[in-house]
Amino acid sequence: MKITSHIANIKKTIYSFEILPPLRDHNILEIFNTLYTLIEFNPPFVNVTSHRDNEVQKRLRRTGTVSICGAIMSKYEIDAIPHFLCRGFTKQMTEDALIELNFLGVYNILIIRGDMMKFTTETSAHSYSIELVKQVVALNNGIYLDEALKNRHASDFCIGIACYPEKHFEAPNIEEDIFRLSEKIKAGSYFVMTQMFFDNNQYFEYIEIMRFAGLEVPIIPGIKPISSIDQLKSIPSNFYVNIPTKLVKKIINYKKDIFYIGIKWALNQSIELKEAGIPIIHYYTMNKPDNIYQIVIELI
Repeated sequence: MKITSHIANIKKTIYSFEILPPLRDHNILEIFNTLYTLIEFNPPFVNVTSHRDNEVQKRLRRTGTVSICGAIMSKYEIDAIPHFLCRGFTKQMTEDALIELNFLGVYNILIIRGDMMKFTTETSAHSYSIELVKQVVALNNGIYLDEALKNRHASDFCIGIACYPEKHFEAPNIEEDIFRLSEKIKAGSYFVMTQMFFDNNQYFEYIEIMRFAGLEVPIIPGIKPISSIDQLKSIPSNFYVNIPTKLVKKIINYKKDIFYIGIKWALNQSIELKEAGIPIIHYYTMNKPDNIYQIVIELI
């Protein structure tokens, strides 16, 4: 089922989850063990991230996004949403993956730009996510890279894109950020998923700006409970998001209780979002579901 259909049929807030493909030397049981803990909440879908290395010669540390989506759909009979990176994969590799997903019956994809690879100009890859949106839209219209193909079966993907309530770190201001987002929506995107955030005011303000700009697509909030003191540095540096001073002080003052402080903060965020009528709340699990479970069990 498409995300837009899920949202249209929602009568109360529901909860979805993001997982990571296992490392190369691990196996699919890592995914199943993560979902075993969370499947009782009847998630409408599970996101599966996509990864590539920053250098050309290195292999992917985490691979199998397409096959993992198929395994999840087969085992749990829920929708799986693969992440698609426009950088690091050629246009042909992207089309091949889209064809495989279409064969599997995947109806939704989430497009993310990704970082530029080192030591390459990536002339055969997309530079910006809007270009990847347009490629998927073209395939939805039966337009393939090889124009000589005769039997051009059209796919039917519901395209999602990422947004950043604190604005994308490369955007000079929020207005420019929203403008770029609007271009991707007008190009054929149907839903938006946020980067993690720790201050709900940023999310609500972002929605207001989007609505003022005439953008009416669903905006699914992403929540990540902090679980270690190292994340006070790694999350801002890797994801370009701010952690509120109040939360930082709590963690520093009560280091032994970090796990439960993170749960409580994310739970309070979730309660406020639920009370505001947000139809779907999305959780970043990092394949460690215990804290996510303790949050969602309090919400249902």
